[in-house]
Amino acid sequence: MDVILLKAFLVGGLLCVVAQLLMDLTSYKITPAHVLVGFVTGGAILSALGLYQPLINWAGAGATVPLTGFGHLLAQGAISGVQQKGILGAFTGGVTAAAAGIAAAVVFGYLAALAFRPKG
Repeated sequence: MDVILLKAFLVGGLLCVVAQLLMDLTSYKITPAHVLVGFVTGGAILSALGLYQPLINWAGAGATVPLTGFGHLLAQGAISGVQQKGILGAFTGGVTAAAAGIAAAVVFGYLAALAFRPKG
């Protein structure tokens, strides 16, 4: 149990360190939005190449919770959609696979907006 948590912490933490270093050490300004798009795209590409699933098998939640895991989920959903519904499944499969996570983000974002007062 402890080894599983350690592996998840190391992989998730390493992804966060890479993102922070990209924002802090690059000569031009990389924003969190750039990191978000890059990590989701990177996760989707690694998933399509078959390289992300072994990382998930090794690190568990350390690989599925960060943004790269969301890219992996979208890519796997699109691949599954194509296998089941043809080319149109490429457009619907990713959203279908990620629907629960998207819905949870919307609901919890709404609840947070109700609970806290904005600064500006």
